[in-house]
Amino acid sequence: MKKKSTFKTFGIVQLLVLGAFSIALIVSNSQARTDLKVQFLGKEPFVPVPIPREEPVQIEREYNRPDLVSDEALAAVLEKIQPRFDQTEMKPNHIEHALRTWGVKATFQNPHAVSGQEMLRFLTDHSVYIDSWGERMKNLPLLEEKPTGIRVRWGKEICASYHHDHLIACVTEAGARLDTPVYGPSRSDHTLYDVVQESLRDFRLDEREVEWTAMAFGLWIAPTNEWVGDGGRKYSFDLLAKRLMRGQKELGVCSGTHRVYSLVLLIRLDDKFENILSDPVRDTVYAHLEDVRDLIIASQFPDGSWPGNWPDGAEAVSNPSDEDIYKKVIATGHHLEWLSIAPKDLHPPDEQIKKAVDWVVATTKSRTRAEIKQRYTFFSHVGSALANWRQVHPADFWHEWEKEHPYDPALEDDGSIQKSEKQQANAEEH
Repeated sequence: MKKKSTFKTFGIVQLLVLGAFSIALIVSNSQARTDLKVQFLGKEPFVPVPIPREEPVQIEREYNRPDLVSDEALAAVLEKIQPRFDQTEMKPNHIEHALRTWGVKATFQNPHAVSGQEMLRFLTDHSVYIDSWGERMKNLPLLEEKPTGIRVRWGKEICASYHHDHLIACVTEAGARLDTPVYGPSRSDHTLYDVVQESLRDFRLDEREVEWTAMAFGLWIAPTNEWVGDGGRKYSFDLLAKRLMRGQKELGVCSGTHRVYSLVLLIRLDDKFENILSDPVRDTVYAHLEDVRDLIIASQFPDGSWPGNWPDGAEAVSNPSDEDIYKKVIATGHHLEWLSIAPKDLHPPDEQIKKAVDWVVATTKSRTRAEIKQRYTFFSHVGSALANWRQVHPADFWHEWEKEHPYDPALEDDGSIQKSEKQQANAEEH
């Protein structure tokens, strides 16, 4: 009887301890939570990863090829992809792409275009997000405040960031400083530093997408090549590179081309800092990229475009798939973009690059405002790629171009936006 009573008492004590622990997790501050996790769960606390800079690493553009991309061709594409966004219900995915292309300092003569600073504030200030989306989205903030920090809500909702760590990577490529203020719903005093650290803390190697994680982490924490996440999980850029090479090439985001871009970025960071990748992993990555080069040499169509199934090589040309032209815009624009930062020995012959440029410029120029707006994310990569091939930032080139070619309101409206909106309204009525 005494033994049974002892077990019962022990059970009650355990329940009380567990209950107290649960309550403490709910009401305590972040430091207290960390202490409790260490004491009761044996988890190692997350230690912030050193970030040795206030501004992200910039990957130098090595090529200035007016023979591939003329001033007129670049200007025509950049004119098409100016960020002409109605500030009501702005899509984070569109703003992220526009910001990474144009940068935080971008300004425009066009009154319909959103400046770089306006785009940055939309992505980093909950009140600006609510101004755009209205109070109905107050329970679906883009920036979620957690006990451990502040993180970005992502997923397929129209008011969310579409890809994991995409927002962080985009504001980083856009040149946002680490001390950029970030305001969640409570207006707490956070900065971009806190968002990056929360991503470093919460990262898992089995995330569905790691393309933008690799970019964001690399551009901030290099020359650090390994770090420890929450619970003592150990990570490195070697692990990220291996993860990016896993699986079929075509199955990643945008026909697998974002994986390629991220791998090239890691190679460039390794060139800049050394030991970002170990020698064996670097060799494997380089061989992987050489294979990609050979596949796009074989899979380019006679008109210069690349198809979405480019990893099929010559088979993609001899047995073409019936795909929307925008799949070719995605593949061609993205391939030109990673090639623009890749070492020259990873390039196909110049004549193939020229054919790809000519095709994607002509295709972009032929699109209406409504078509560009609908597929903005795809065409933004075209603008980024072409500017890289001219060794110039899009905002800088456009600023100089507008001095000689000022904004003309008469040329702004091609009527397609209103027509598209009217067609959509009629479809909704029926």
